[in-house]
This record gives sequence, structure tokens and C-alpha cells, in this order.
Amino acid sequence: MQVAIDMGAQTDGASASLDLEELLSTRLLVQGNSGSGKSHLLRRLLEQSARWVQQIVIDPEGDFVSLADRYGHLVIDAERSDRELEEIARRVRQHRASAVLNLEGVDAETQLHCAASFLNGLFDAPRDHWYPVLVVVDEAQLFAPAAGGDISEEARKASLGAMVNLMSRGRKRGLAGVIATQRLAKLAKNVAAEASNFLMGRTFLDIDMARAADLLGMERRQAESFRDLPRGSFVALGPALSRRPLTVRIGTVETGARSVNPKLIPLPEEVTGEMQDAIFAPVAVERRATNATPRAAVPTNDLLRQLAEQTQQSAPDEVPAVPTYDPADREAKIQDVLQSVVSVPDSAFKSVAVLYQDFVVRCRIQNVPGLPLDLAEFRGRLAVARAGVPTQAAEGSDWEAAVAMSAQLTEDLQGMFLVLARAAMEQQQCPGDIQLAKICGSRSPGRARRLLVYMEEKGFLSVRMDRRGNRIVAFPDLGWETQAGRPDAPERLETFAESQ
Repeated sequence: MQVAIDMGAQTDGASASLDLEELLSTRLLVQGNSGSGKSHLLRRLLEQSARWVQQIVIDPEGDFVSLADRYGHLVIDAERSDRELEEIARRVRQHRASAVLNLEGVDAETQLHCAASFLNGLFDAPRDHWYPVLVVVDEAQLFAPAAGGDISEEARKASLGAMVNLMSRGRKRGLAGVIATQRLAKLAKNVAAEASNFLMGRTFLDIDMARAADLLGMERRQAESFRDLPRGSFVALGPALSRRPLTVRIGTVETGARSVNPKLIPLPEEVTGEMQDAIFAPVAVERRATNATPRAAVPTNDLLRQLAEQTQQSAPDEVPAVPTYDPADREAKIQDVLQSVVSVPDSAFKSVAVLYQDFVVRCRIQNVPGLPLDLAEFRGRLAVARAGVPTQAAEGSDWEAAVAMSAQLTEDLQGMFLVLARAAMEQQQCPGDIQLAKICGSRSPGRARRLLVYMEEKGFLSVRMDRRGNRIVAFPDLGWETQAGRPDAPERLETFAESQ
């Protein structure tokens, strides 16, 4: 499902959009000097995509905690042990809660340790919780420095290792890294090199301009154009943005950072005696005030309890005691959404976590009433939807027996078993190896043959060949048998699910 995020406008006034699904697979690097508008860009991206995907923000300055008031992000303060941060990160992924790791108020070395522990917790989450997540790291040069500085080597290696994992190996775990840096020269090359999308803002140093031009495939003589970019304008390139370098003016945002831009205001006309008395008056410690009230850290146990209860707590009008909707209507809508998910091209090759995210978003768009299916139930319903069994047949006791048998198999085998069972139930030809491989998320006919042998060895079905070399699959426990079909048959123009 393609979701276009509105990032602003091009130089000709046309809308500049970002393909969110493509971004989840290819990652993003943002670069610009201080004051170029990097944080504004990140805030625009977060606000526009908040309702589509889970978000995690590594925030060294506390600028993004304001997202909590408008979009419900959970603010996680850094005054915790490494073990606590890892556990909180795993639970954040489990409950799919958007969160901001607020590192404001701790020293630089502690920031690195906290970020490393939290990123490692996200990375090491169980496979069942690998939902798509947008992981935004502001001031990435602090957490993935190109060279050591005043911090200890232990802290640098821990943070750098976590950042490398995020950018190089995170995609398979659903983690899409979005990193922003003031200077490319200060950012570790093995972290920056993993990004495929780029938004390059104003910069002045020759080494940064040259490296930005190299990443964008521009000639060195064009590198000086980065000096002339106005604040809030970036040169975009990448599969999620544009195939050619494109100047984008970032749009407005709805939330704001706690930091403010300096504004000139008139000075007092003269220093009066009253002013001197006010300045040099005795200082009372108890009357001393700060510019901002510090945010009180939420105890770890309370934060973990919030995460555990998040999916259970809702407003009374959102989850009434007695359903006010028609269950049959809800079931029909769920069936329609499932069919739309499996009918997307190449959906067979996407992970269950990605398909589940697509399913939840489509349910919201279609206003499906009631609580959404959980992940375990979605897996089973997805296998049935891929088999493409008509509703009338699915309600019969015979098909329910086939579904019950498939539940004894692993996730990658259930869809393949049900497709074969449907062909046998309806006396259709046995599907070929290529089609069976696609059902189990592979392009290898050999994998389909191996899975057939495995299911036959386990007693779920039996396979035999006729004199012409055609394959017949029988289900002894169900009394069904397919018609003879060629194992090397080319993929059909339409799948079972599309035929309904």
C-alpha cells in the first residue's frame, strides 16, 4: 500500500511527496548546518506520518517531546539503567507505541550509553514484534562519530555498533533509520553509506559540500550550490523521493520545539539606578527560578505498566460494553480488507509484520468497527485469504477441518497447505511449483518441492505422479484429491485470491 507523505513544495510549486513504504525499505540521511532546518524537516516527516507508522525518536536536546501532547508519543527519560532501557524498548515494539527517548540533561557519554541500550532493545525484539518502525536519530554525528573525541572508547563503540545495526541490518527487523547530522565529515561513513535517500541542506565547508555532492551524484563544480540554499530548503534524491536531484521547500509544522530562534528586541535606553539595584539585590536561593520547569522522570515501573496497559485502556465511548455494530457487517469488511491486502502485487514476498501493518491501516480507512485482529489471528486469516476459498465453502464443516489441520503447521506452510486443499476440494488441477513457491513467499520452485515432501512425511497429504509426469495431491483425512497438474506449469495469470 503506497502512502505519499507531503513534505512541502518543489521550486515550481508542485507538491513534493515522500513514499513512506519505500522509505521503510531504503532509509534516509538528512544533512545541513545548524540553522538549516533539519529539525523542522524531521518534525514535518514525523507529523505527516504519525497516523501511518510507529515512530521512535532519539532526541539529544528534548526538542521532540512536544509530539506527546499532539500525537500521543510516549516520552522516555534517560535517567534509567541500560537494562531498563532495553526492556522498555522491547515493550515499545511489542505494543507498537510511538516514543521519544529524551536524552536532555545527561552528559554526552551517558547519552551514548542510553541510545545504544535503547537501539539494541529495539533491534533484539522477538521476531513476532518486528512491526515497521520509523527510527529517527537527530544529531546522528553524536551517536556515530567518525573519530573518537572526549568520550570513552567503550561508549563510542557501543553507540556506533547500535547505529550500524540500525542502518545496515535493521530493515529485516522492520527498523527504518532516518538520521540527521550537521556535518557529513563527522558522521561515520559505514553509517551514512547505508542510506539510499538523501535530503541535503545548506552547508559551507568544502569537505561537507564535496561529500554531499558525491552522495547525490553531482559534479564537484555543482557542490557550491549548497551554500546558496535558503533555510528550510533541501536537495532531495532517492527512490522514496526523486530519481533526480530536486530542490524541496519543507512545509509548515503543527508542533514546535521548546528551543526558540533568536529574535532582536530593543535594548533599554539607559541603565538606571533601579536597574542596578535589581541586578545586585541579595540573591535568595529559595526564590531562584529557571526558565523552564524540568520534566519529572517517570519511574520505570510506571512506564512499563503504561506500556502493558496501553492496548487495554481506551475511552469508554471507543470500546462499549455491548457492541453497537453488526458482527456480520464487520466480518464482511474484514474479508474485503484481507482480499485487498493479498491482491497487492508481490504481497506474497512481504513479511507478515508488514502485511499486518497494511491490514490495520486499511481497516482504519474502511472504518471497520470493533477491535482489530491480533497478529496471531491475522496470520491464520491471511493463509485462508491467500487460498482464496469462497465464503460459502469457508463456512462448511469440511473446510473448517482443513483449516484446523493447517493450524498444526508452521506459518510458511499454512498458506501452501490451504491452496492445495482448496484445489482438491474443488477438483481443480494441482498448482505448479512456481505458484506454490509464491504462496510461501519464495521464488524458488525447489523450496516448494521440499515443503511438499516435508508435509507428506508428516502425514498431512500424499503426492503421486501419473504416467504423464503430472502431479496429484491427495488429502486422506479429508477425502479430497486434486486433478493431475504439471509441476513445471508456469505461474497463472491470476491467483486463487484474485479469481474471487
